[in-house]
Amino acid sequence: MISRIDHLSIAVTDHEQARRFFQDILGAVEGASDEHEELQFFWQLFSLGDLSRIELISPTGPQSFLHPFLDGRQGGVHHLTLETPDLYKAMEDLKSRGIPYFGYHEYPGGIWKEIYIHPRDAFGVLIQIAEFRPDDFLSEQVKLPAGRRWKVEKKAGGCALVLSHPGGGVVKVELDEQEARALLAELGQALEG
Repeated sequence: MISRIDHLSIAVTDHEQARRFFQDILGAVEGASDEHEELQFFWQLFSLGDLSRIELISPTGPQSFLHPFLDGRQGGVHHLTLETPDLYKAMEDLKSRGIPYFGYHEYPGGIWKEIYIHPRDAFGVLIQIAEFRPDDFLSEQVKLPAGRRWKVEKKAGGCALVLSHPGGGVVKVELDEQEARALLAELGQALEG
């Protein structure tokens, strides 16, 4: 039902201050962002390292659903987003197990479908379960070009093997010369056998 944890969402009162902290101090790379006018909030994804992501969400109007959550504080973990390959199947599975969910929403073009499990039903954590293509929300800096699943980078004394990750983005494995030659030999054997 669940492929992986996609990101941790952090609600903040000052988006720009939080952006500077995660981007300028911790080295996060900006990804997709958008403003949801009806719910009065702004969201922005950031990639950290090879496979980790966070989302910053901040209120944009007086009726934002984030105000009660942020009441009297600068920010906090709002929800955990889990990826599923099939949201309808996940919904059926939750229903069959007696786990209530709410907030089904499908964004135009089917790029994102989501539901939520209330914290009272998930040990104090608001869980968002979503179906989407992770690379659609990432910066070009942290993913391989479309249709490309790997590349090799020359490094002093070896190389780095960069692989497209099914959860979006890439993972990089640095190999010394001996490891690279052993990998090449094993690939050759696998293709022959």
